[in-house]
Amino acid sequence: MSGDFELAGIPSGTVTLHDARRKMQRVVELEAFEIGVYAVTEEQLAEILGIPAPHPRRPASDVSWFRAVRFCNAASEWEGLDPVYRFDGEEVTWDVTSDGYRLPTEAEWEFACRAGSVGPHYAPLSDAAWTGADGVGTPQPVGGKIPNLNGLFDTLGNVWEWCWDLLDPARYDDYRVFRGGGFADDAWSVRASVRRGGAPRMHHEDVGLRLARGAFDTFDEAQGWSAQADRERALIDGALPSGWTPRGR
Repeated sequence: MSGDFELAGIPSGTVTLHDARRKMQRVVELEAFEIGVYAVTEEQLAEILGIPAPHPRRPASDVSWFRAVRFCNAASEWEGLDPVYRFDGEEVTWDVTSDGYRLPTEAEWEFACRAGSVGPHYAPLSDAAWTGADGVGTPQPVGGKIPNLNGLFDTLGNVWEWCWDLLDPARYDDYRVFRGGGFADDAWSVRASVRRGGAPRMHHEDVGLRLARGAFDTFDEAQGWSAQADRERALIDGALPSGWTPRGR
């Protein structure tokens, strides 16, 4: 059945995350988790959501963050798993004790992408990723480049992939992180550490998703994310810089 998702087990470990604007870095200790070998395809999205799939083996794209988290819950229900996300209007919370499908945290995503590498790429970029250097005008079928040492395909290039985390709540309000780079991006900008983001309703032709699984015996924190840290990062000291959109504005 095409709705089934192939996941790879990722062992516990540590990853260092960088925040260029705040000029900060932090080391995150991760428990073992699972993540998709491939990005979610058009066929998988179509089967569960009941929408057309004109290019079944391409990664699903033009997917908003809201659609991504709702898809995670739908995929969990499809396979008899407990849904991870709770919805109160447009407020989404993560039940970290639930073992259903979810988006990876960005710490999980980067750790899984790097697969032990310390440079910007896990292999020569032309071998590992579809980027602007390939001259393609659309996402390409999944699995067309070489995998990393975790057996994951297309974590770099092809389509960006949504994560659970807020990008920078002090500056960008509720924007969520996406990672990995896309088929239209300049090759120099497709790196394991690059983080970008968009509003939860935003959708673009080069942004999709990759599923993860893993439950944790904690509350409002897991795998490098915490609700308390989000609240602290949203605080702004002093005058509001031009162009910033803090919460409540």
